[in-house]
Amino acid sequence: MPPLTPPFTLETAIAKVRLAEDGWNSRDPARVSLVYTPDSIWRNRAEFVTGREEIVAFLTRKWAKELDYRLIKELWAFTDHRIAVRFAYEWHDDSGTWFRSYGNENWEFDAQGLMQRRFASINDLPIRAGDRKFHWPLGRRPDDHPGLSALGL
Repeated sequence: MPPLTPPFTLETAIAKVRLAEDGWNSRDPARVSLVYTPDSIWRNRAEFVTGREEIVAFLTRKWAKELDYRLIKELWAFTDHRIAVRFAYEWHDDSGTWFRSYGNENWEFDAQGLMQRRFASINDLPIRAGDRKFHWPLGRRPDDHPGLSALGL
């Protein structure tokens, strides 16, 4: 595999998206923060986050609320140093209500392949537990589990 740094090819963009999915499915804020520049700028929904320390705090809050979180990302488009993805994740709150959250992200990378800007738009849809589609043990999505397009999402 060639290095996952700009300029991206189709192969490296797909690999970069899967690595991001794997990281977020770890639900380890400190680990996830290391793929962002120290001064990375985010917009996540209506929240603005700057730098790794704020990223760790944000993700810690997120995964304390979004329980049993499972995420699938899919490449949408890419250029030399930018990648656009669509994603969906399933989770439940502390009352047991399940949600599927849908969104799009725009990513911009520095020359070393660290993400320097991330803009995410996300919508939450309450679902019945029986309507869940992401059924794997917590952690990395197995290679044989269908992606978003195969699931009709």
